[in-house]
Amino acid sequence: MSFSEQWLTLREPHDSAARNGKVLDAVAATFAIQSGISVVDLACGTGSTFRAVSLVLPGRQNWRLVDNDLSLLARAKPASASSEIHVVTQPVDLQHDLELVLDGPVDLVTTSAFLDLVSEEWLERLITEIAARNLPFYAAINYDGRASCEPADPFDQAILKAVNNHQLTDKGFGPSLGPQAAVKAIELLQRLDYKVTKGQSDWVLRKADTEMQTEILSGWAAAARDLDAAAVTEIAGWLTRRRALIASGRSSMRVGHVDFFARPPAR
Repeated sequence: MSFSEQWLTLREPHDSAARNGKVLDAVAATFAIQSGISVVDLACGTGSTFRAVSLVLPGRQNWRLVDNDLSLLARAKPASASSEIHVVTQPVDLQHDLELVLDGPVDLVTTSAFLDLVSEEWLERLITEIAARNLPFYAAINYDGRASCEPADPFDQAILKAVNNHQLTDKGFGPSLGPQAAVKAIELLQRLDYKVTKGQSDWVLRKADTEMQTEILSGWAAAARDLDAAAVTEIAGWLTRRRALIASGRSSMRVGHVDFFARPPAR
């Protein structure tokens, strides 16, 4: 599963604003006394997790940014790294070679906007490998199924139901967990005695966020059409009404996400 550079660039400031401060503080506190840290970032895209999380970690950092998309990896590595922060990229198919990227010196595993795309089987495999290595895990911007638009439209709930059903389809890792991904991951980690800090990280889109709203709503309409081609007229009418609200400066949105940070029991 890969996303366009344009979409990742558009959403990054909204992801950054949404990241839960309490959860990031827990990450920072865990490594505060260390002089250095080695991090593996799964499904890194263009490197948004690195740019957000490196700000709260100790000065000496070694990052390994992992993705299967070579074009995104080429944009993920900073043009000029400081003497204190070293970044390498690693092309890996995480469906088949997850264990490979977790080997070697690692202090922290991170990911953003990824877990809701994977299957329960793959998530269990990830948690098993993380726990076997006694590693902390930070996962941000996990979609949780909540969303609302203002002003409301009578067809909003039908669209949201379709979107959440579409989230469960195969994104390359088997049937996706979708909105239940964070809940399932936290449950698995807590069974292994991990201490979990969690919090909401919703996108809050104002009237001025026209491009982001338009992109999200277009994606929702496409997802709804994928599941119910017979409803194409109703879906098109809904999208037309919502776009008109955006164009007139009357539309706002909230899209629900969850962040969490899990620390192993012996740390």
